[in-house]
Amino acid sequence: MRNSTAIPLSSEPNDPDPDTSSARMSGHTRARLGGWIARFWLLPVGVMLVLPVLAVLAAALQWNAESADIVREMALTVLPEYAWTSLLLCVLVAVGTLFLGLGSASLVTLFDFRGRRQWEWLLLLPLAMPAYVSAYAYTDFLQFSGPAQTWLREALQAEGRMLPEVRTVWGAAFLFIVTLYPYVYLLARTALLERATHLMEAAAMLGTGLRTRILRVALPLVRPSVAAGVALALMEVLADFGVSSYFGIQTFTAGIIKAWVVMDDHIAATQLALVLLATVALLLWLERRARRRMRFASSRGQRQGGTQGRVPVLQGGRAMVAHLLCAVPVVLGFAAPVLMMLRPLLQGLELDQEVMWAQFLPWAWNSIRLGLSAAVLATLLALALAGSARLFPGRMTGGLMQLASLGYAVPGAVIVVGLLLPVAALQAWQPEWTIGGLVTTTVLGVLWAYLVRFTAVALQSVQGGYARIPASQDESARLLGIGGWRLLGQVHLPLLRGPVLAGLLLVFVDVMKELPATMVLRPFNMDTLAVSAFQLARDERLTEAALPSLALVLAGLVPVILLSRSLRRRNG
Repeated sequence: MRNSTAIPLSSEPNDPDPDTSSARMSGHTRARLGGWIARFWLLPVGVMLVLPVLAVLAAALQWNAESADIVREMALTVLPEYAWTSLLLCVLVAVGTLFLGLGSASLVTLFDFRGRRQWEWLLLLPLAMPAYVSAYAYTDFLQFSGPAQTWLREALQAEGRMLPEVRTVWGAAFLFIVTLYPYVYLLARTALLERATHLMEAAAMLGTGLRTRILRVALPLVRPSVAAGVALALMEVLADFGVSSYFGIQTFTAGIIKAWVVMDDHIAATQLALVLLATVALLLWLERRARRRMRFASSRGQRQGGTQGRVPVLQGGRAMVAHLLCAVPVVLGFAAPVLMMLRPLLQGLELDQEVMWAQFLPWAWNSIRLGLSAAVLATLLALALAGSARLFPGRMTGGLMQLASLGYAVPGAVIVVGLLLPVAALQAWQPEWTIGGLVTTTVLGVLWAYLVRFTAVALQSVQGGYARIPASQDESARLLGIGGWRLLGQVHLPLLRGPVLAGLLLVFVDVMKELPATMVLRPFNMDTLAVSAFQLARDERLTEAALPSLALVLAGLVPVILLSRSLRRRNG
């Protein structure tokens, strides 16, 4: 009996069942084949996403006497003004978003007062307001013939200008601060919730005063988060075209569009794009470095079940001051611009409603179809990239994921130059080819630019969804015979419906608000809401610009609502 039982036990690994061995080899072959297929298609996708940046960087290698002369001329004329204006804007916005974002985050996190939970999400509303839309609203309201100065002249029986000009560097900095401070607010508040409240409670038990607890315990914990938020805000400032162009401020982005579109000077536009790209790369490095340092604020101290460490309760006059401090950024960054744009629409000032609506509907349709097309394509790309990295991990898939994630940090003006450079070179080499016309006279070029910039947005959402799917589920599915791309379709997709939908909506809204790439690359006679609002405001038709601007704000409320709901679920 012992021999009879030993024979099959010893022979099982040496003489396996042919069907089992064949199935195992077939599964292994399919996995290897799937991995090679993934790498085969990922390569052109990666090239498509990074080509604009590579084209701008490659232009730096084509240095010649003409390039040197143009750079020397720019250094003597426009470059110092571009550099000084951009630097001044960055300094002002950094200081303003630091104080406004960190102050509001500290107020609603480290203190308790009636209505605090409402302010937690109301402070996010300025994220829905594009800075250039606020610029149109404030300009219309505060200009010499606007309501504010008219009321002041009538009330004071005075003449002349009663308020300072808003179209200045200081006015632009103010608009950027009140619309971009939520970047700092979000990251600072998250860091404070994770560790600061509990450590402040421990410090209070040791007899430490409130001021010392805030300055010595809470604020040092959020320095990396604040630095990351300020870096994100500054990247938005450097990428802006609407405010700088409308206010006549000489920044790098405005200079790039002017050099390429108005002056038809490709070399000057390329050199300015290189400088801007290097500056953004430095800010991106600082932001990544700050995020790596955020690891010390681990989630182990995060409140669970909606409980929170005891915080000081504000009542009476102190509570009123807290409400006032929370209301200021919300009013200046969201409520006031919305009311300023609603005023001419409600009063019907200088506005032919029938003509305006006849124009508005085509603008809205163009924005919606471009937004939906780009959102679907970007989400599919993000899902394929993240799925490939999950199913076939390796250096190539990981590297392409990193490259695709950098697209959102690249300003739209740099992407425009990076797309048009190879198209112009190819058209000069083969004039009979029509690829240049396909990029510049159809939606192909603008969709390409959208994918380069906004695939990162969808990718971040999909990656967040994958982080919540344990690897054990993949192993269980493989044991049941589900592997390769079937695993993505049958297991991952049902679990990623929420993140995929969120990424789709976020890309759609970002495309709706995108201005420089849309304005330069869109086909002729295809205006969008963003382009129409900018053109109307540039022509001083600010009343007519109110309707498309309000539509952009309404679209921008979608990600804010999603974000506020996510924060409420996370914090209990």
